[in-house]
Amino acid sequence: MTMTRIRLGVIGMGPTNMASTLTLLGDEPDLRYTITAICGLPEEVIRRCARDIEAPFWTTDYRQLVARDDVEVVCVYSPDALHAEHCIAALEHGKHVVCTKPMVTRLEDAQRLVRLVRERNVRFLVGQTMRFDRQFVHAKQCFDAGELGALIALESHYVHDMRPVFELTPWRLTMPQDFMFGGCVHCIDILRAFGGDIRRVQAFGVKGNLTPAYPLEDNFFINLEFTSGAIGRVAGLYGVVHPPMPMYQFGVYGTAGSLQAELSDNEPGEIRVVRDDIPGHASVVTHFDAERDRSAYGHGATVIRYMRHFQDCLDNDRDPSPGVLDGAKSVAAGVAAWESIRTGKVVDVFNGF
Repeated sequence: MTMTRIRLGVIGMGPTNMASTLTLLGDEPDLRYTITAICGLPEEVIRRCARDIEAPFWTTDYRQLVARDDVEVVCVYSPDALHAEHCIAALEHGKHVVCTKPMVTRLEDAQRLVRLVRERNVRFLVGQTMRFDRQFVHAKQCFDAGELGALIALESHYVHDMRPVFELTPWRLTMPQDFMFGGCVHCIDILRAFGGDIRRVQAFGVKGNLTPAYPLEDNFFINLEFTSGAIGRVAGLYGVVHPPMPMYQFGVYGTAGSLQAELSDNEPGEIRVVRDDIPGHASVVTHFDAERDRSAYGHGATVIRYMRHFQDCLDNDRDPSPGVLDGAKSVAAGVAAWESIRTGKVVDVFNGF
């Protein structure tokens, strides 16, 4: 696809949807994406959206979009429980896929997507925005360079009072959204990026009742054991009053050093690194700006970065990261966590994709 336009079909386009961030791609001179088709509901909204962004084709039926010859990449930004249906349809038509997290919400669907990507020999990117925050990239470079030594432990939290978000996207209540996948998968994926496969989990969940209409548990603590022997923990709290702390944070603890990183959508973030060979264990702090000018739900800059990465993978015939296998293994960890919550047991994670 080098030097040619890359034609996108977007499922789940709308004025308050994160898919609207894709309209920023045209402002990046090195990106060659063109939105040729969009799909969404209700009809009057998607018609107006098509007019506003000058999309040549719009529809309320995703099957029409994935069948079009002028769509090479299908971008899936629909509600979580619809991702499997939309991704499967795109893959069966031989399209490359970008799917916002979570990839899917069931293990069987994750297995099917892995099989389809392999069979059709297409590229699949899971839009895990935290992987493309500059704080994460910097932290991963430190770890990969061996500056922290051998991995001992990992931790991550994602704390987000969801009440304002319910008002903007009511499907999260009516579907409802499962925050094990719509929330905790963010943290699980980040820890997998450092620690690799997860062997087993022990999880606890509780309903916060700040939004009585929400029917499921919306606050989670998950303990993890990695196949490497490292241990980890995840806190995913979505039915709480937001405390005075960053929305996202993760820590990596190794034999030669440790780091903590703050990732915040609308505030500056930072990474703090302490290396064991520095006299007095002095901390090295790296600060990052917020990039508010590219923010759509705070994710504007990260979406641009992962679409730049995806373009590079298409041009050079490489698998994106995180790809379909990463997405599947993170979903499998979430499935095991739900089983642990329901049974009270430590549960093995399926990794045999």
